[in-house]
Amino acid sequence: MTVIEGNNISFTEKLKGTSLPIQQEDLATALETLAVTSMPTTRVEAWKYTRLTKIGKVNFTNEEVAVNSIDNYRICASEITLVFVNGHYSEVLSSRQLPEGVNVELISKSTHQLEKTSVKLEGEIFNATNTAFLNDGVIIRIAANAVIEQPIQMVHILKGDHVISNFKTIIHAEKFSKAEIVQGFFTDEGTSNFCNSISEINVAENAHLTINKIQYESEESFHISTEEVQQATDSNFKINTFTLNGGLVRNNLHINVNGKNCESHLNGAYLLKNKQHVDNHSVVDHKVPNCESHELYKGVIDENATAVFNGKVYVRPDAQKINAFQSNANVLLSDNATIYSKPELEIYADDVKCSHGSTTGQLDEEAVFYLRARGLSEKSARQLVVSAFIGEVIEKVENEEVVTFINKKLKERFDWNI
Repeated sequence: MTVIEGNNISFTEKLKGTSLPIQQEDLATALETLAVTSMPTTRVEAWKYTRLTKIGKVNFTNEEVAVNSIDNYRICASEITLVFVNGHYSEVLSSRQLPEGVNVELISKSTHQLEKTSVKLEGEIFNATNTAFLNDGVIIRIAANAVIEQPIQMVHILKGDHVISNFKTIIHAEKFSKAEIVQGFFTDEGTSNFCNSISEINVAENAHLTINKIQYESEESFHISTEEVQQATDSNFKINTFTLNGGLVRNNLHINVNGKNCESHLNGAYLLKNKQHVDNHSVVDHKVPNCESHELYKGVIDENATAVFNGKVYVRPDAQKINAFQSNANVLLSDNATIYSKPELEIYADDVKCSHGSTTGQLDEEAVFYLRARGLSEKSARQLVVSAFIGEVIEKVENEEVVTFINKKLKERFDWNI
């Protein structure tokens, strides 16, 4: 099944249909979506500022290749490391032993059919593509009451020209468990490659789950990820997303706060130059009372780069006593840099404490002048001001190895010391 009859999405024409144990209902919906739905244009509100023309012109293949080493891509020294190249598992580069309380199963090796997906497929081209042409995926289970000391590290590598990685991650953090997932997305070599990733995350009662995600692919690559999160009573979920490189990047994050007394923390930083384009779309859906969410995204945009932030917080009618805070701040380092920021609150309850805000400006020249007057060069002064600005997001990361890796990549790409 390499071509879907009647499909008007050309980038899927060379792909082999998935043979993984996906629900037949999901597969049928995905195929129907691809057959009748056009590529989103800027006339579609959710894609208003993100042009997908370049993706639509590439005929991708889902080629399986190998890489020799992950020395340049290892974020932390965790013994729990899973490596995927073009969406395929690398047994040679991955850990062979797991600590008690962690179970990892490849979807391609699973003897059970997957549960019905929690992500929307109808009208969603990239979710449907992921489902219909899934390369592989992983199911991670954190056992009830387990506290996993080491982070679970997942390294995703793109290699080759015009390759696509359709990958799915399913995470179950069971009751009273605590764990950290570290995800890294990289390009080894090649042009016009595409990471199309979906994560379905379930955080059970009293579970604590943290995800640290670093995107450092090439400026000739595309990346679209969707995280669908379900939070149960008394759970705590945090995700820190750092977009440090990539040609076109879109992050879709949807948090369903289904239980009382939950905490949700969404933090992100994007540092762009040249003609990069990064689009962060988040939704936090408060459905029940006595919960709180905190969202902080900051961007530094230089040269001809473009950033988009669209964050939405829903507070349902029965969701009283909600504390929800959302902030997006941006610094433009050139006259050609662009940011489109749209924080939103949609509140149907009356006993809440909610706020949102967006600020965009240039680097504080008075601060730069102050630092130069005390002996710093102009370059060092500007770096220090940028460091103070973006450092608020980096401080949200508790894992020092992740912080060190972020700083290393900022030095490597921008010659910044943060």
